[in-house]
Amino acid sequence: MSTVTKRRKISTASIRARKGKEKITSLTAYDYPTAKLVDAAGVEVILVGDSLGMVALGYPDTTHVTLDDMLHHTKAVSRAKPKALLVSDLPFLTYGVTRRDTILNAGRLIREGGAEAVKLEGGVRVREEIRALVDCQIPVMGHVGLTPQSVHQFGGFKVQGKSEEGADQVLRDAVAVQEGGAFSVVLEGIPSYLASRITREVDIPTIGIGAGPDCDGQVLVTQDMLKLFRDFTPKFVKVYADMGDEAVEAMERYCRDVQNGTFPTEEHSF
Repeated sequence: MSTVTKRRKISTASIRARKGKEKITSLTAYDYPTAKLVDAAGVEVILVGDSLGMVALGYPDTTHVTLDDMLHHTKAVSRAKPKALLVSDLPFLTYGVTRRDTILNAGRLIREGGAEAVKLEGGVRVREEIRALVDCQIPVMGHVGLTPQSVHQFGGFKVQGKSEEGADQVLRDAVAVQEGGAFSVVLEGIPSYLASRITREVDIPTIGIGAGPDCDGQVLVTQDMLKLFRDFTPKFVKVYADMGDEAVEAMERYCRDVQNGTFPTEEHSF
């Protein structure tokens, strides 16, 4: 019996209970086989991130991702029935416009997609929407700092919170996420000292990505840490295996075998 089979299902409550006690691990998955692998590794949070727009769908940024995209991929991941908590991103302009639309769109990710929580970007400006979702029994993971859906407003993927004023704003945003009732918050692309301060000052777990070692947990895009996405590698990513190169080499061997007649053999024939 595998370790994953033995472990209990991870819930939002168990993630929140890890604050200051155990580090939280999170990776992305956008399809059934990847979800099975990530869950087998013992990861505690599987994020169906709108990062799929870039690393799976080839978009230049995450603003092109639609709710239908997120539903399609979230359904695939949910079919893996992971022990990990399954969180799905609300994509650009599916929240923050009207509260009613935010609730309905998040509800679709839960009811149709099989997500167990949703993630949305922003702090002070979305505090009341977070509260509205939580009041509707939809768990929320926040996301502050470098929020990729704001790439055009930021003028690129730039580290946030470097100035005193900027740092104060990121802190206010994290506090607002907590006040809204979120069970955790992602801190992305901020200085390590600021992430450390926020982690100390909020009561909910912080999940870092490009935010240093002092967060309560970490998240990476699976395609980045396995080098399956080869267009670029963010500075904050540690590459644990270069599976992109391995995959290309394997495919080259397949092409050679087909061309020289060594595949298929009798072993692979009926």
